[in-house]
Amino acid sequence: MKAEMINPFLESACSVIEQVIQVSPSTGNLGVKEVMREQDHIWIQIDMTGHYSGMVMFGLEETVALRIVSAMMGGFVLTEMDEMGQSAISELGNMISGNASTILSNQGYVVDITPPRVLTSKQEDSNQIPRKALCIPLLMDGIGELDIQVMIS
Repeated sequence: MKAEMINPFLESACSVIEQVIQVSPSTGNLGVKEVMREQDHIWIQIDMTGHYSGMVMFGLEETVALRIVSAMMGGFVLTEMDEMGQSAISELGNMISGNASTILSNQGYVVDITPPRVLTSKQEDSNQIPRKALCIPLLMDGIGELDIQVMIS
């Protein structure tokens, strides 16, 4: 897997986060790690087909997801990730992935993305087999961290 494959998702995530929650994220260190769903996290999974196939996962601690959703909803404070919160965090993943697929298209790579799937660490995933992913954290001052994991073949 080429390291530059994460760049469209990183560029898109930074842009969307700046627009939606008015925070300019900074990037952590790029790495390769085995994908695991960590406790107290919410995961947004987007599958891709086309020139590249695989998946992208965005991981957030639940408290970070609640802060992002609250910012997306104009400051309305959520205390638990209810159906409305899951819909909002799902839309964030959709916006990031949609913009990334546009960036890829502009580079000559046609990819189709699936609707986002929101997963929690409490849910079992029958498709969860050990895989390696390119990972990079986005650090959002005052909000927390968004982990971007790209698994593309």
